[in-house]
Amino acid sequence: MSSRASRDSMAVNATVVTSQKVRAGRADEYQRWQDRMNQAAREFEGFVGAEVYPPGAGEANEWVTVFRFSTMDYLTAWLGSGHRQDLLDGARELFESPPKQDVLQGGGAAVPEAVTAVISHEVRPGCEEGFLNWQQKTLREQEKAPGFMGSELFEPVAGVQENWVVVFRFESRANLDDWLASDVRKELLEEGRNYFTAYDVRKVGSSFSGWFRFDHGRDRSAPPNWKQAMTVLLALYPTVMVLNLTVGYGLEKLGIREYIGLFLSNVLSVSALTWLLMPVVNRGFAFWLVPARVRTRRVQLMGIALVMVCYVVFIGVFGLITGQIW
Repeated sequence: MSSRASRDSMAVNATVVTSQKVRAGRADEYQRWQDRMNQAAREFEGFVGAEVYPPGAGEANEWVTVFRFSTMDYLTAWLGSGHRQDLLDGARELFESPPKQDVLQGGGAAVPEAVTAVISHEVRPGCEEGFLNWQQKTLREQEKAPGFMGSELFEPVAGVQENWVVVFRFESRANLDDWLASDVRKELLEEGRNYFTAYDVRKVGSSFSGWFRFDHGRDRSAPPNWKQAMTVLLALYPTVMVLNLTVGYGLEKLGIREYIGLFLSNVLSVSALTWLLMPVVNRGFAFWLVPARVRTRRVQLMGIALVMVCYVVFIGVFGLITGQIW
Protein backbone atom coordinates (compact mmCIF):
# COMPACT_ATOMS: atom_id res chain seq x y z
CA MET A 1 0.00 0.00 0.00
CA SER A 2 1.35 3.42 -0.89
CA SER A 3 -0.41 6.78 -0.92
CA ARG A 4 0.56 10.39 -1.32
CA ALA A 5 -0.98 13.04 0.86
CA SER A 6 -3.62 15.34 -0.52
CA ARG A 7 -2.60 18.92 -1.29
CA ASP A 8 -5.91 20.31 -0.12
CA SER A 9 -5.37 22.38 3.01
CA MET A 10 -8.72 21.18 4.33
CA ALA A 11 -7.99 17.44 3.89
CA VAL A 12 -9.21 15.19 6.66
CA ASN A 13 -6.48 13.75 8.89
CA ALA A 14 -3.81 16.27 9.82
CA THR A 15 -1.14 14.90 12.12
CA VAL A 16 1.98 16.18 13.82
CA VAL A 17 4.59 13.68 15.01
CA THR A 18 7.13 15.03 17.49
CA SER A 19 10.18 13.32 18.97
CA GLN A 20 11.76 14.71 22.13
CA LYS A 21 14.92 13.53 23.86
CA VAL A 22 14.16 13.94 27.56
CA ARG A 23 17.07 14.52 29.93
CA ALA A 24 18.04 11.62 32.17
CA GLY A 25 16.08 11.59 35.42
CA ARG A 26 13.43 14.02 34.15
CA ALA A 27 10.94 11.49 32.70
CA ASP A 28 8.36 11.98 35.46
CA GLU A 29 8.45 15.77 35.05
CA TYR A 30 8.17 15.36 31.30
CA GLN A 31 5.10 13.13 31.57
CA ARG A 32 3.35 15.64 33.83
CA TRP A 33 4.20 18.39 31.36
CA GLN A 34 3.00 16.27 28.43
CA ASP A 35 -0.31 15.71 30.20
CA ARG A 36 -0.75 19.48 30.35
CA MET A 37 0.12 19.77 26.66
CA ASN A 38 -2.40 17.06 25.77
CA GLN A 39 -5.11 18.78 27.80
CA ALA A 40 -4.38 22.09 26.10
CA ALA A 41 -4.70 20.46 22.66
CA ARG A 42 -8.06 18.93 23.60
CA GLU A 43 -9.45 22.44 24.08
CA PHE A 44 -8.77 23.38 20.44
CA GLU A 45 -11.37 22.98 17.72
CA GLY A 46 -10.81 20.00 15.43
CA PHE A 47 -8.85 17.95 17.97
CA VAL A 48 -9.16 14.22 17.27
CA GLY A 49 -6.67 12.52 19.55
CA ALA A 50 -3.21 12.43 21.12
CA GLU A 51 -0.85 9.55 21.76
CA VAL A 52 2.41 9.43 23.71
CA TYR A 53 4.94 6.66 23.09
CA PRO A 54 7.75 6.10 25.62
CA PRO A 55 11.26 5.10 24.52
CA GLY A 56 11.72 1.52 23.39
CA ALA A 57 14.63 -0.71 24.38
CA GLY A 58 17.92 0.88 23.31
CA GLU A 59 16.32 4.23 22.42
CA ALA A 60 17.98 6.93 24.52
CA ASN A 61 15.14 8.73 26.31
CA GLU A 62 13.40 9.62 23.04
CA TRP A 63 9.66 10.09 23.51
CA VAL A 64 7.34 10.34 20.52
CA THR A 65 4.03 12.20 20.61
CA VAL A 66 1.30 12.19 17.96
CA PHE A 67 -1.43 14.83 17.75
CA ARG A 68 -4.28 14.38 15.28
CA PHE A 69 -6.68 17.09 14.08
CA SER A 70 -9.55 16.82 11.62
CA THR A 71 -8.08 19.37 9.16
CA MET A 72 -4.76 21.06 8.45
CA ASP A 73 -6.23 24.47 9.33
CA TYR A 74 -7.12 23.26 12.82
CA LEU A 75 -3.70 21.68 13.27
CA THR A 76 -1.81 24.81 12.20
CA ALA A 77 -3.97 26.89 14.54
CA TRP A 78 -2.87 24.63 17.39
CA LEU A 79 0.80 24.64 16.34
CA GLY A 80 0.86 28.44 16.18
CA SER A 81 -1.11 29.07 19.36
CA GLY A 82 0.28 31.16 22.19
CA HIS A 83 -0.80 28.57 24.78
CA ARG A 84 1.24 25.83 23.11
CA GLN A 85 4.27 28.11 22.76
CA ASP A 86 4.08 29.04 26.46
CA LEU A 87 4.09 25.36 27.38
CA LEU A 88 7.08 24.71 25.11
CA ASP A 89 8.99 27.68 26.53
CA GLY A 90 8.41 26.45 30.07
CA ALA A 91 9.75 22.96 29.32
CA ARG A 92 13.00 23.68 27.45
CA GLU A 93 15.16 22.48 30.35
CA LEU A 94 13.50 19.04 30.19
CA PHE A 95 14.96 18.29 26.75
CA GLU A 96 18.50 17.57 25.58
CA SER A 97 17.84 19.35 22.29
CA PRO A 98 14.93 21.09 20.52
CA PRO A 99 12.11 18.66 19.64
CA LYS A 100 11.92 17.36 16.06
CA GLN A 101 8.58 17.70 14.36
CA ASP A 102 6.90 16.40 11.21
CA VAL A 103 3.48 17.45 9.94
CA LEU A 104 1.52 14.90 7.88
CA GLN A 105 -1.46 15.88 5.75
CA GLY A 106 -3.95 13.22 4.72
CA GLY A 107 -3.10 9.52 4.83
CA GLY A 108 -5.02 6.48 5.98
CA ALA A 109 -6.27 5.63 9.43
CA ALA A 110 -3.81 4.58 12.10
CA VAL A 111 -3.12 0.87 12.55
CA PRO A 112 -2.80 0.54 16.35
CA GLU A 113 -1.34 -2.97 16.39
CA ALA A 114 1.50 -2.02 14.02
CA VAL A 115 4.99 -0.81 14.85
CA THR A 116 5.64 2.32 12.84
CA ALA A 117 8.70 4.22 11.60
CA VAL A 118 8.45 7.90 10.67
CA ILE A 119 11.32 9.05 8.44
CA SER A 120 11.76 12.70 7.52
CA HIS A 121 13.90 13.60 4.46
CA GLU A 122 15.47 16.92 3.50
CA VAL A 123 15.24 16.60 -0.30
CA ARG A 124 17.76 18.46 -2.44
CA PRO A 125 16.17 21.27 -4.49
CA GLY A 126 15.35 20.05 -7.97
CA CYS A 127 15.70 16.37 -7.02
CA GLU A 128 12.06 15.74 -6.14
CA GLU A 129 11.34 13.50 -9.14
CA GLY A 130 14.43 11.40 -8.51
CA PHE A 131 13.47 11.14 -4.84
CA LEU A 132 9.99 9.88 -5.76
CA ASN A 133 11.43 7.26 -8.12
CA TRP A 134 13.84 6.17 -5.38
CA GLN A 135 10.96 5.89 -2.93
CA GLN A 136 9.08 3.62 -5.33
CA LYS A 137 12.16 1.41 -5.65
CA THR A 138 12.46 1.33 -1.85
CA LEU A 139 8.81 0.39 -1.49
CA ARG A 140 9.22 -2.56 -3.88
CA GLU A 141 12.02 -3.89 -1.66
CA GLN A 142 10.07 -3.22 1.54
CA GLU A 143 7.17 -5.27 0.25
CA LYS A 144 9.47 -8.32 0.22
CA ALA A 145 10.47 -7.83 3.88
CA PRO A 146 8.84 -10.09 6.52
CA GLY A 147 6.06 -8.38 8.48
CA PHE A 148 5.72 -5.36 6.17
CA MET A 149 2.20 -3.88 6.41
CA GLY A 150 2.25 -0.72 4.33
CA SER A 151 3.84 2.61 3.54
CA GLU A 152 2.65 6.18 3.02
CA LEU A 153 4.53 9.10 1.50
CA PHE A 154 3.64 12.64 2.62
CA GLU A 155 4.61 15.67 0.57
CA PRO A 156 5.73 18.95 2.16
CA VAL A 157 2.96 21.20 3.44
CA ALA A 158 3.45 24.75 2.22
CA GLY A 159 4.30 27.11 5.05
CA VAL A 160 4.19 24.35 7.65
CA GLN A 161 6.42 21.40 6.76
CA GLU A 162 9.31 21.50 4.25
CA ASN A 163 10.48 17.89 4.53
CA TRP A 164 9.13 14.83 2.74
CA VAL A 165 7.97 12.23 5.26
CA VAL A 166 7.61 8.48 4.82
CA VAL A 167 5.61 6.42 7.32
CA PHE A 168 5.85 2.63 7.12
CA ARG A 169 4.50 -0.11 9.35
CA PHE A 170 5.59 -3.61 10.31
CA GLU A 171 3.83 -6.31 12.32
CA SER A 172 6.48 -6.30 15.06
CA ARG A 173 9.48 -4.33 16.27
CA ALA A 174 11.73 -7.26 15.34
CA ASN A 175 10.49 -7.08 11.73
CA LEU A 176 10.97 -3.30 11.68
CA ASP A 177 14.47 -3.47 13.16
CA ASP A 178 15.47 -6.21 10.72
CA TRP A 179 14.42 -4.02 7.79
CA LEU A 180 16.16 -0.91 9.14
CA ALA A 181 19.41 -2.86 9.62
CA SER A 182 19.20 -4.86 6.38
CA ASP A 183 21.90 -4.75 3.70
CA VAL A 184 19.23 -3.99 1.09
CA ARG A 185 18.17 -0.84 2.94
CA LYS A 186 21.80 0.25 3.45
CA GLU A 187 22.37 0.05 -0.31
CA LEU A 188 19.17 1.98 -0.96
CA LEU A 189 20.22 4.71 1.48
CA GLU A 190 23.56 5.11 -0.33
CA GLU A 191 21.67 5.58 -3.58
CA GLY A 192 19.14 7.90 -1.92
CA ARG A 193 21.83 10.34 -0.79
CA ASN A 194 21.86 11.59 -4.37
CA TYR A 195 18.39 13.03 -3.69
CA PHE A 196 18.33 14.06 -0.01
CA THR A 197 20.84 15.75 2.28
CA ALA A 198 19.65 14.33 5.62
CA TYR A 199 17.02 12.06 7.10
CA ASP A 200 15.72 11.33 10.59
CA VAL A 201 14.12 8.08 11.85
CA ARG A 202 11.59 7.81 14.67
CA LYS A 203 9.88 4.64 15.87
CA VAL A 204 6.37 4.56 17.29
CA GLY A 205 5.99 1.52 19.49
CA SER A 206 3.40 -0.44 21.38
CA SER A 207 1.07 1.05 24.00
CA PHE A 208 1.34 -1.79 26.57
CA SER A 209 4.95 -2.74 25.83
CA GLY A 210 6.12 -2.49 29.45
CA TRP A 211 3.96 -5.50 30.34
CA PHE A 212 5.10 -7.61 27.39
CA ARG A 213 8.78 -8.54 27.43
CA PHE A 214 10.09 -11.69 25.80
CA ASP A 215 13.75 -12.62 26.22
CA HIS A 216 14.27 -15.00 23.32
CA GLY A 217 16.30 -13.20 20.67
CA ARG A 218 13.95 -12.11 17.89
CA ASP A 219 10.98 -12.77 20.17
CA ARG A 220 11.66 -9.58 22.15
CA SER A 221 9.03 -7.75 20.07
CA ALA A 222 5.69 -6.87 21.63
CA PRO A 223 2.46 -8.50 20.41
CA PRO A 224 -0.24 -6.50 18.57
CA ASN A 225 -2.20 -4.09 20.79
CA TRP A 226 -5.48 -6.03 20.48
CA LYS A 227 -3.79 -9.12 21.89
CA GLN A 228 -2.21 -7.06 24.65
CA ALA A 229 -5.60 -5.60 25.60
CA MET A 230 -7.22 -9.07 25.68
CA THR A 231 -4.40 -10.47 27.81
CA VAL A 232 -4.29 -7.55 30.24
CA LEU A 233 -8.05 -7.94 30.75
CA LEU A 234 -7.51 -11.66 31.37
CA ALA A 235 -5.18 -10.87 34.27
CA LEU A 236 -6.90 -7.68 35.44
CA TYR A 237 -10.45 -8.98 35.94
CA PRO A 238 -9.65 -11.74 38.47
CA THR A 239 -7.16 -9.43 40.21
CA VAL A 240 -9.75 -6.72 40.73
CA MET A 241 -12.40 -9.21 41.83
CA VAL A 242 -10.12 -10.89 44.38
CA LEU A 243 -9.03 -7.52 45.77
CA ASN A 244 -12.63 -6.33 46.02
CA LEU A 245 -13.65 -9.48 47.91
CA THR A 246 -10.66 -9.36 50.28
CA VAL A 247 -8.80 -6.08 50.63
CA GLY A 248 -11.80 -3.99 49.63
CA TYR A 249 -14.02 -5.68 52.20
CA GLY A 250 -11.35 -5.28 54.88
CA LEU A 251 -10.83 -1.58 54.15
CA GLU A 252 -14.56 -1.01 54.28
CA LYS A 253 -14.75 -2.66 57.70
CA LEU A 254 -11.93 -0.42 58.93
CA GLY A 255 -13.90 2.64 57.88
CA ILE A 256 -11.40 3.72 55.19
CA ARG A 257 -12.93 6.28 52.85
CA GLU A 258 -13.95 4.83 49.48
CA TYR A 259 -11.68 7.02 47.33
CA ILE A 260 -8.64 6.12 49.48
CA GLY A 261 -9.57 2.45 49.45
CA LEU A 262 -9.88 2.55 45.66
CA PHE A 263 -6.43 4.12 45.36
CA LEU A 264 -4.88 1.43 47.57
CA SER A 265 -6.63 -1.30 45.60
CA ASN A 266 -5.31 0.17 42.36
CA VAL A 267 -1.77 0.22 43.73
CA LEU A 268 -2.07 -3.45 44.64
CA SER A 269 -3.66 -4.47 41.33
CA VAL A 270 -1.07 -2.68 39.17
CA SER A 271 1.76 -4.12 41.29
CA ALA A 272 0.32 -7.62 41.02
CA LEU A 273 -0.06 -7.29 37.25
CA THR A 274 3.43 -5.91 36.65
CA TRP A 275 5.50 -8.22 38.84
CA LEU A 276 3.40 -11.34 39.29
CA LEU A 277 0.52 -12.00 36.91
CA MET A 278 1.63 -10.60 33.55
CA PRO A 279 4.93 -12.57 33.55
CA VAL A 280 2.90 -15.73 34.21
CA VAL A 281 0.37 -14.90 31.48
CA ASN A 282 3.20 -14.08 29.06
CA ARG A 283 4.76 -17.49 29.58
CA GLY A 284 1.44 -19.32 29.31
CA PHE A 285 0.34 -17.52 26.13
CA ALA A 286 3.75 -17.02 24.52
CA PHE A 287 2.74 -19.35 21.66
CA TRP A 288 0.08 -16.78 20.71
CA LEU A 289 1.53 -13.47 21.98
CA VAL A 290 5.00 -13.60 20.41
CA PRO A 291 4.58 -12.37 16.80
CA ALA A 292 7.38 -14.58 15.46
CA ARG A 293 5.66 -17.74 16.75
CA VAL A 294 2.21 -17.18 15.25
CA ARG A 295 2.79 -18.76 11.88
CA THR A 296 -0.64 -20.27 11.15
CA ARG A 297 -4.27 -19.22 11.37
CA ARG A 298 -4.89 -22.25 13.61
CA VAL A 299 -2.51 -20.90 16.28
CA GLN A 300 -4.15 -17.49 16.04
CA LEU A 301 -7.65 -18.88 16.54
CA MET A 302 -6.50 -21.26 19.27
CA GLY A 303 -5.10 -18.37 21.31
CA ILE A 304 -8.24 -16.27 20.92
CA ALA A 305 -10.45 -19.22 21.87
CA LEU A 306 -8.36 -20.02 24.94
CA VAL A 307 -8.54 -16.43 26.20
CA MET A 308 -12.31 -16.37 25.66
CA VAL A 309 -12.72 -19.66 27.57
CA CYS A 310 -10.73 -18.18 30.47
CA TYR A 311 -13.04 -15.14 30.46
CA VAL A 312 -16.09 -17.38 30.74
CA VAL A 313 -14.52 -19.49 33.50
CA PHE A 314 -13.58 -16.45 35.58
CA ILE A 315 -17.04 -14.92 35.19
CA GLY A 316 -18.65 -18.21 36.24
CA VAL A 317 -16.36 -18.70 39.24
CA PHE A 318 -16.91 -15.19 40.59
CA GLY A 319 -20.62 -15.47 39.91
CA LEU A 320 -20.72 -18.55 42.14
CA ILE A 321 -18.57 -16.93 44.82
CA THR A 322 -20.74 -13.83 45.02
CA GLY A 323 -23.96 -15.87 44.74
CA GLN A 324 -25.14 -13.79 41.79
CA ILE A 325 -24.98 -16.38 39.02
CA TRP A 326 -28.31 -17.07 37.41
